[in-house]
Formats: sequence, structure tokens, C-alpha cells
Amino acid sequence: MCAVKKKFIYAILFFSPLVFIFLSLFIGRYHVPLPAIMEILWLKLTLGYCNLPDTYVSVVWDIRLPRAILGALVGGCLAISGASFQGLFRNPLVSSGILGVSSGAGFGAALAILIFSTTSYVYVFAFFFGGLAVLMSYMIGRVYNATPAIMLVLGGVIVSSVFSALISFAKYVADPYNQLPAIVFWLMGSLASARYQDIAAAGIPMAVGIAGLLAIRWRINVLSMGDKEARSLGINTTLSKGIVISCATLATAGAVCVSGIIGWVGLVIPHIGRMLVGNDNRVLIPASLSLGACFMLLVDNLGRVITGSEIPLGILTAIVGGPFFVYLLKKTKGGGW
Repeated sequence: MCAVKKKFIYAILFFSPLVFIFLSLFIGRYHVPLPAIMEILWLKLTLGYCNLPDTYVSVVWDIRLPRAILGALVGGCLAISGASFQGLFRNPLVSSGILGVSSGAGFGAALAILIFSTTSYVYVFAFFFGGLAVLMSYMIGRVYNATPAIMLVLGGVIVSSVFSALISFAKYVADPYNQLPAIVFWLMGSLASARYQDIAAAGIPMAVGIAGLLAIRWRINVLSMGDKEARSLGINTTLSKGIVISCATLATAGAVCVSGIIGWVGLVIPHIGRMLVGNDNRVLIPASLSLGACFMLLVDNLGRVITGSEIPLGILTAIVGGPFFVYLLKKTKGGGW
């Protein structure tokens, strides 16, 4: 790939999330003109007084903008975590929930819905149990006083199964008229209730996770060569793996606790990134961050306009991601990794 083409692709990847966030402000069943959107953004950012109707301001600034920002963060976190885990475990079929964080967060949210009635506890419980699931997977991987990749993956499978069973039990004992619908809807994934408070609360672990993965992305290249090769190059494999897993867990848990369980993003998006920029994680990790943000915004906007009622994100990502992943496998003939 020539240098000019590389720079062009990098520029597109850098600005695409901002473009998608801006375009998301226009999409919805309530029409807001372009001049009104531009005026609202300008006056809000400059702390000026806005003479436009309150409905315009509420739709653009209070509903669509926080939803678009949160959607970009969630998609970027899931994609960058999936790319990091794929490099760490040297497995192209690994996703951001491989260590059980999604199942753990799902059980935490279900438990909070059973016990409390406010969404703030749902976020706290989902984040806590998501991190607890990864810790349990890591402890299972330490059975033989080592953390080989295969043991961590097996630990994640075991923990995911246990928490999936606990989610089913929570559904079984839930009130079928109030609690059960809330649990099911949360598990399907949605950004319908996005607020600036959600961005402020979940944005901290997501930002820490993203920053950590971006800072250590060059070490993922070395870790993907194998433990022996990494040690021969002077890399502390245990410490480096712990940092990658911790940062990816923070990013994924922060995303899942505010959006629900959204699959396929961490699996499909890194493969698209490899088709564009190659296997070098120094470039692939930032590319996955950008592509994941754009993909999530695209799917979220589709879910809002396809039907009269909003389609949950988990359904759409599976419908879009499954066939598209088959297309990627056919196009790369299994050699994309």
C-alpha cells in the first residue's frame, strides 16, 4: 500500500466518527432543519442564547447528541477490545466478551432490576459483575500457576455459562409484568435512554480502557508472536497480558453497563480493519476504534428509522454482523488473519 493511500485511509478513519455523529443529529422521526441544528450546536457550545423552539433544542441537544456520542463510545470500545483480544489470544474468532464480561454484566443488570428500581444501580451492578466475571476467568486460568491463552479462553467459557444460567434464573423469578420485560429489553441492547450523565459515568472507564490499549498496542504485536518469543525480546508477558486484559475489560464493561449486551461488533469490526490497514496492531487498534464507532452509529440510526418502534441494537448487530462475517470469510478465503 503506497504512502499516499495510507494517509488517505488514516484521514478518513480519523474524521469518520465525527461525521457520523453529526449526521446522526438529522436522523429521526421529528424533522429538524440543518440551519437550526447548526445554530443549536454553535449557541450551546459558545453558551449563547437560543431563540429556536424548545422542541428543536430538546431533540437535538438533549436526545440525539448524547445518544450519538454514547453510541460512538460503545461501538469503539467493543471493537477495540475485540481487536486487542484477537491479537492477545492469536485467534480471529475471539470477541470483546470472550472472558465473560458481557454475561457477567447481564446478570448484574438483571439482579439490579430485581432488587432496585432506578437505572443508576443497573449501571453499577452491571459494571461490577462484568469485572468480576473477568476476574473469575483469570483465576480459573491460573489453575496450573500459569495463564496460557487456552486456559483463559476456557475460563471465559465456563464463567459465561454460569452467568448465563444465573440470568435465566433471574428471568424465572422476576415479576412477569414489570421486571421480566425490563430484563429482556436491557439484554437486547439499546441506547434509547442515553443521557449526558451516562457519558460522564461510563465514559471514565471507557476512556481509561481506550487510552491504555492505544498506549500498549505495540506490545500486542509482540505478544501475538507467542510467550517464548515475547520473553526473548524482554517483554514481561504476565504484566503485559494483565494490562491488556484489564484495559479491554474496563472498556467493554463500561460500554455494556450503559448499552446492554451488543454482540458481533468486537468480532466483525477488527476483520474489516485488517482488510483496510493490515495486521499491525499499532494501526489496527486505532482503526478498529474508529470503525466500531461508525458501525454502532449506523446500526443505531437504522434501528430508529426502519420501523415505527425502535429495534434493539443486539438484534440488528446480529442480523447485520452474521451475514457480513460470512462475506468477509469468503472474500479473504480465511486468510484475513
